Amino acid sequence: METNQFGKYGWTPERIQNVTDKTYLITGTTSGTGFQAAKILLSKGAKVVMLNRSKKKAEYALKLLRKELGNQIKVFNIQMDLAELESVKQAAHKILKTVPKIDALICNAAIAQVPKQILTSDGFESQLAVNHYGNFLLQALLYQRIEKSKGRIVTVGSMGYNLGIKTIQFDDMNWDKNYNPNGVYSQSKLAQIMCVYELQDKLKKAGKTDVKVYACHPGASRTSLIKTSGSLMTRFIWQLMKLSPMVQSAEKGAYPSLMCATEPALAQKGFYGPTGRNYWTGPVGRCILEPHAKDKLVAEKLWEVSEKAIGLKWNL
Repeated sequence: METNQFGKYGWTPERIQNVTDKTYLITGTTSGTGFQAAKILLSKGAKVVMLNRSKKKAEYALKLLRKELGNQIKVFNIQMDLAELESVKQAAHKILKTVPKIDALICNAAIAQVPKQILTSDGFESQLAVNHYGNFLLQALLYQRIEKSKGRIVTVGSMGYNLGIKTIQFDDMNWDKNYNPNGVYSQSKLAQIMCVYELQDKLKKAGKTDVKVYACHPGASRTSLIKTSGSLMTRFIWQLMKLSPMVQSAEKGAYPSLMCATEPALAQKGFYGPTGRNYWTGPVGRCILEPHAKDKLVAEKLWEVSEKAIGLKWNL
């Protein structure tokens, strides 16, 4: 076990310095770790742009944040559905018109354990569409603005990346033949994480050092992720688990993404999250990433497949 670079208690938000002139974009902030990340950044005086699918839930979250932190907080919401490429494009267009700088884009929104195969209007399996393609497109469309701001891209992965097959199922990306809620979730998270390190390589090759790209995971946190999309049995088991000490608060689940968005001179090669048993809970720091997540040949092919899927080549 490597020593935590942030000491015995790991990284905590106390380390966040001077963010009053900074702007953070966070996807999925109506509850859970996304809501907590927004709340912590706003409490430190930063500006937060929330990106959410549900207008109603976003309005409620804004109301809650203002009630807790005061009306002076700098926050607004832009409607965006990661499952629809068109919606992501429209949201990106709005962001580029209204948000002059992006200090960090935190790709936090995700769906999990969808019981039956659902295809999006673009023809993609829903978990891969939301967790990977939607985020991939958003990053590509905002990349120029992030680069101009010398900002960061933070991808919130999951330890689930290690629970399915140890590669990408290129011959059946929609899992028509062997759909499995957990297997496909794992695949979507593996795809997200692989593209972080592939983007790092591409930026390095292009001699671009202004954008920093990070991968992290929230550990096992009390959020509504399973509650909203898992099967009845999965949801029941998770509800029981949430009461156990093996699971941490949603606030602690937000620490890894906040660290990746704000900590100065953080090594990009790391994979960050809770460092306790099974990486479920514990002090936040650097975790070991299994080798299959950095398989260069698979990552290069995945990048090409992803660009083709979103119909856009990254302009690096």
